[in-house]
Formats: sequence, structure tokens, C-alpha cells
Amino acid sequence: MRALAELPAYRPKCYYLSPLSRSPLLTPATPPSAPLLTREPGELRGSIATRGGSSLLRRFFVFLGPGYLVATGYMDPGNWATALAGGSQYGSGLLFVAVLSSLMAIVLQALSARLGLASGLDLAQTCRARFSRPIAIALWLAAETAIAATDLAEIIGTAIGLQLLFGMPMAVGVGVTLLDTFLVLAFERAGFRKIELFVVSLLGLIAFSFTVQLAMAHVDFGSVLRGLVPTRRFLDDPRMLYLGLGILGATVMPHNLFLHSSIVLTRAVGASMAEKREAISFAVLDSTIALFFALLVNGAILVLAASVFFTSGHTEVAELSEAHRLIAPLLGAPLAAKLFAVALIACGLNSTVTATLAGQIVMEGFVRLRMTPTRRRLFTRLIAVIPTVVLTLIYGEAATGGLLVASQVVLSFTLPFAMVPLVWFTASRRTMGELVAPRYATALAAIIAAVIIALNAKLIIDAITV
Repeated sequence: MRALAELPAYRPKCYYLSPLSRSPLLTPATPPSAPLLTREPGELRGSIATRGGSSLLRRFFVFLGPGYLVATGYMDPGNWATALAGGSQYGSGLLFVAVLSSLMAIVLQALSARLGLASGLDLAQTCRARFSRPIAIALWLAAETAIAATDLAEIIGTAIGLQLLFGMPMAVGVGVTLLDTFLVLAFERAGFRKIELFVVSLLGLIAFSFTVQLAMAHVDFGSVLRGLVPTRRFLDDPRMLYLGLGILGATVMPHNLFLHSSIVLTRAVGASMAEKREAISFAVLDSTIALFFALLVNGAILVLAASVFFTSGHTEVAELSEAHRLIAPLLGAPLAAKLFAVALIACGLNSTVTATLAGQIVMEGFVRLRMTPTRRRLFTRLIAVIPTVVLTLIYGEAATGGLLVASQVVLSFTLPFAMVPLVWFTASRRTMGELVAPRYATALAAIIAAVIIALNAKLIIDAITV
């Protein structure tokens, strides 16, 4: 009896989804994942100090960064293909879609950041904890499909950029894109701030390239203003709707919702409610500024296509290589074509880093399967490389433009599988505690989800009936 008395008292474990909700789960809460280009669990989580005693501006500066990683996904090569195709065929007529898509993205990314900072879990982990295993697996497969479609766009875009700038054959360029795995490897131990600096630097290069090209083009600002107003033709013209959904899928990207909910956790936020509220405000402001920047870039691509191709009668420009070939003679400056190719490669490199981050988050959050970033990158790359090489060999390089647009439409179809759970969780006091999303934000996000689902349904109906 004395020996038994000396044993430590048994204390039953109670697991919680978040330290705020205090709602017990039947299974242990998913441990923090280690998706952030690191080999040790949680190594980068909370690794960036938030300077609690500093000025408001200095504290906000610490939170700048994750929004720009997210913004990278909103201007990847897939955006280029849909914006060029839309601008060349319909002028500035689809500009309102780009603007609305960016506004939708701002709302959804704000909810994503709120989920991560309020619950301490990313979206993938929360799905695993809250849903049954079959539903979680289905959502995981949808997320992996979205990441593969994103990777497909990166491969094609980067390979085309290499071809345009260095004359490299398309098939060789596709193979070279596998080498960017070593870029990810180089960032494994560099620290998260270095990753953010790399991404922001390339975004600056992209913005500079398009600023110069727009300065060379004769932009009809009256047409640009008219393009901000929706027209009946958008719903009546199946091709216009298809391209519009492509722009939507290329802008509001599913993997970014998983990515943002995780990378905001690199900031060491205090445990008090006031500190968490401030962190959410800073994170939302960071992503809003970054996404407005992405909107300017995407709008610039579409306006450039409208000003250069649509007005000159080149209304069927769907290939990035064709756009590169035409842009120099139409603008009268060889520099414009080189800047086009440089910006395209920069977009591909940026998307490489963020897609790898998102892939790690999704895989570890849903199925707790850990891979090194290099293996994860090779895995997703091979999934996307195979159809790219096969279609290129069968149909030639001319098929890559259609493949790019199709990949973005796939993203639009997979978006609800990430968007609906996000809206559901952030509206739940059980998940979010006192930091539950405001009702107006939930209502707005629900309307956005309903609109996207309705447009997807109409596209399917049009495809069946036409």
C-alpha cells in the first residue's frame, strides 16, 4: 500500500482543439505541424519575436511578410495565361472579375489568418480534428489536386520563360524545373525571414517589369473603367464565363487558405486576448496590402493584353510564347519581351517556394505524413511533370496555353472544398473561442462561397448542354 501511495496520481488527459475553445475532443488534438521548410516539428512556429514593448508601427512591421507569400499565389503563371487570354479576347471586359476575385481573396485570407492565430492550428489540422476520417481524406485529396494543378502551371510557366529568355526547348525546360528543388533545399535552414525577403524581392522585380511594359503601351483608360462594370454577356457567353472562372481560380487559390493559416504562426504571439486580437489585426492588414499589390499586377497583365493584343486585332492570344513573340513588335521595344520573360521566370520561382510550403502543410495536417521539403517537391513535381510532358509530346507546345487555363479552372472547382470548411470553422465559437469571426465577415464569406459554387455549377451545365 505504501508503494502504491508513492506512485504519482493519475491525471486523465483532456485534449482540446485550441487553448481558447476548451472544447474537448475524443482524440488528441493534432500537434503543430512543421510545414515551414524545416525538419523539426514546430522549429519555426513562434520563431519570430513580436516586440511586445515596442511602438505600434514596429510591432506591425514584424507581421509584414506572410501576406506577400500568399500574394505570390495570386500572380503565378496560371494568372498570366487566364489574364492574357481574357484580355486578348474581351479587352478589359473581364477586369471586374479580377477585381472581385481579389476582394473575395482578401475576405477569405483574413479568415484564414484569424483561424491560425485564434486556434493555434492551421486549416488542414482543424479539418482533421473536426471532421470524420472519410470527409478529411476527401478534403485532403481535393487539396492535393489543387496543389498539383498549381504546380502544373508553375512548370509550364517557368519552362516557357526559360525558352523565351534562353531559347531552351520546352521539354528541356520542363526537366530543368525539377532542379528548383535545390532552391527549396537552400531555404530549409535559412530562416523564415529569408524566405519572405526572397519572395518580396522577386515580387518587386515582377512589378517593375509590368510597370515598364504598361508605360510603353497606349492604355485606353476609358475602356479600363468600363471593364470594372459587370455585363450580361458574362453569363450569356460560355467562353467568357469559362475564362472568368479561370481568372477566379487563378486568383482565389485553395492552397493559399491552408498556407496562410499556418505561416502566421511563425510570429511569437502572446497568450493574452489583447495580444491575439492585435496579431489578427496586423495579419489581416498585412495580407490586405499584399493582395492589393497582387491585384495591381494581375490587372496590369489583363490591361496590357487588352491594350496590346485586343486593340490590334490579335484576339486569340492564349499562349505565353505567342504573347512574348507579339509584344516586342507591337510595343516597338525588344526590352518589353525580355522583361516579360524575366517576370514569368520570377513568378515561377516564387510559386515554387509557396507551393512547397502549402504541400507540406496539407500533407502533415491531414494525414500526419511528414516529408522533407525536397522529397515533397519532387513528389508534386513528378505528378505535374508527367501530364505536361505527355501532352507536349502529343499535341506540341501549342497545347500548353490551354493546359494552363484548364489548370486554373480545376482550382476554381476545388476551391469550395477549402473555402466552406474555413467559413464554417471561423464562425464556430467552439473552434475560435472569443475570437470567433464577426457575423458580417461570416455572412460575406458565405455569399462569396455561394457565388463561386453557383458559377461552377453553371459552367458544368453549359458544358453538358452545349
